[in-house]
Amino acid sequence: MHILLFVPDNHVTRNFVPQLWPFLLRARTPAGHRVTIIDGNAQRLSIAELVQYIKDNDVDLLGMGFMTRMAQRAYDTALAVRAETNVSIVFGGPHVTSLPDEALGRTGLPRTAHAVVLGEADEIWAEVVEDAARGELKDVYGPDGHGCKPTLDDYSVIDWESLDLGLFDLMRFVPKRVRGWLQGIGIKFEKVYVVPVETGRGCPYGCEFCTVTGFFGRQLRFRSNESVIAELLALKRRAARERALVNAFFIDDNFAINRARLKSLLRDMIRLDACLPWIAQMSVNLLDDEELVGLIAASGGRFIFMGLESVNADSLKSAGKSFNKPADYGRTLQRLAEKNVYTIASFIVGLEDDRPGTAGLIDAELAKWPPVLPVFGLLTPYAGTPLYDKLAAEGRLLNPTHWLATRAFKATFQFSHFSPETAEAEVREAWRRSYRPRVFASTQRWLVANGKPFDAQVIFLVARLIFRGIYFPQGTAFSWIRVLAANSPTIARIVWRRLFRRSVAQTPETSAEPTVAAGERLDPAAPAGFKDGPR
Repeated sequence: MHILLFVPDNHVTRNFVPQLWPFLLRARTPAGHRVTIIDGNAQRLSIAELVQYIKDNDVDLLGMGFMTRMAQRAYDTALAVRAETNVSIVFGGPHVTSLPDEALGRTGLPRTAHAVVLGEADEIWAEVVEDAARGELKDVYGPDGHGCKPTLDDYSVIDWESLDLGLFDLMRFVPKRVRGWLQGIGIKFEKVYVVPVETGRGCPYGCEFCTVTGFFGRQLRFRSNESVIAELLALKRRAARERALVNAFFIDDNFAINRARLKSLLRDMIRLDACLPWIAQMSVNLLDDEELVGLIAASGGRFIFMGLESVNADSLKSAGKSFNKPADYGRTLQRLAEKNVYTIASFIVGLEDDRPGTAGLIDAELAKWPPVLPVFGLLTPYAGTPLYDKLAAEGRLLNPTHWLATRAFKATFQFSHFSPETAEAEVREAWRRSYRPRVFASTQRWLVANGKPFDAQVIFLVARLIFRGIYFPQGTAFSWIRVLAANSPTIARIVWRRLFRRSVAQTPETSAEPTVAAGERLDPAAPAGFKDGPR
C-alpha cells in the first residue's frame, strides 16, 4: 500500500517544528509499504490539492493525527477524500481519543473516519496497517480499558540524517536581505532546524486545562540514555554536513519531571559529546536546583519553555497549578539567565481569577525579570479535560463543540470577571506590549549590560523578530519591512557593536570589548541616534 500520513493545518501558526508522530509511525510501518508524510502547516495545500495528490499518487491509506484545534480541518479533508476516492482513513491523536464517536458519525455529524486509534499508536499501528491492507479495518483500535501504555524500551529509530527537512528550515522564512545582514554580522549558518526529540512521556500534575494527562497518562516512561544520545549524534552529523544550526526540541511534556534521570542524561550528553543547542519544556518549580541548571547550560540548553500561565496566585490555584509560585519566577529566571539559558514564557489569559488589566500586570512583571520570549494564549476548554467538564456543568460554554468552527484567539466560554470581547482584547494587548520596539531595545540593553556574548545578543534579537509573528502571523514582505524599520535603532546598535569589536580586534594594544554598566552606551563614539530609549 501507499500510506499518506497527513498533519492538518492547525489554524494558528506556520509550523517551525516537524510533528514527530508521522516519523514514528513510518518507522513502525511493516515492510513492503510505501509511506509519505505531508505536514499541512509547513506545506500549505488546499483540500482540493490534497485530494488531487491522493489521486495522482495512488494513495491507499490516509492517516491523520491531530489536536482539537485541527479537528474541523481534518473532518473537512476526510469528507472530501471519501467523496472522491476509495481511500481508507484512520484518525488518531488527543482529540479523537477524547471524542472517538464524533469521527465515527455517532454524534449526528457525518462519519469522517473508517477507523480511529485511541491513545498512543506505537504498538497498534502495525495491526492497523495490516487490517487496512486486507480491507478489514475495525472501527476502534486502542487500549483494552486498563489504561496500558507502551514502554519506550523499543523506541523507533528516526533517520534524521537522510530525511528531507527543507520545509522546516527556519532560514526560509527570513527575507534574503535579512539573511545577508545576518551573514554580515557573523551568523554563517546556511540552514536552521528545530528537530523534535522525545525522551519520555507522561505527566503526574493533571492541570485542569491540559490534555496531556488524558492522552499520555500520569505514568512516567523514559527512553534509555543510549537511545537518546544516538539520535543526538545523528543530528550533529547532519549539522556538520549541511553547515546548519540544528536545535533539538525535547518535546517531553515535562523534561525535568524526574530530575535524577534528567541529570543522568545531561551528564552522558556532555561525556559523549552529544551536545546540541536545545530547547525543552519544564515546570518552573523544578528548576530551583543549581546543579541541574549548571548541567542544562553545559549540555547546550538555550531556551526553556515554561508554562508560567499567570502572575496571579489565585488564578493558578483555580487551574490546579498552585505549584507555580509567581513570587519565585524572577529568581528562577535570573538563575537560568546567569548561565545564558533563557525562557519562552507561556501565559494563559482568562483563568478563573483573571480580571481586566491582566495584560498590564503581566507586562509589569516581565519588566522586572531577565529577558524572556513571552507567548500568550486564551484559555480554551478542550474536550476530555476537567476544565471542559466543569464549564459544561456550569452552563458557561458558548459553543460546546467550538472546535467545529475554530477561530484563533476567540473566546469559547463565559469568563468569571470579564466579557469574551474583553478577554480577546487582553490577549492582543499582551502581545502588543511584549513585542513593541522599546522592549526589543531594553532586551538588548540588558544583554550588553550583563556581559552576554555578542552571538547571544543576535540570536535573541532574531528569536524575538520571529516570535512576534508566530501567533498573529506577520510574514508578508510589508510586515517585515515595518517591523525592521520600527526596530532599526536596536538593529543599528548591534551592527555598530559588531563593527566596533572588529576594529578593536585589529588594534594591537586592545584585546577585548570594553565592559559596560547597566544603562551605559557601549562606546562613547557611537552615533547619537543610537541612544537607548525607555522600555
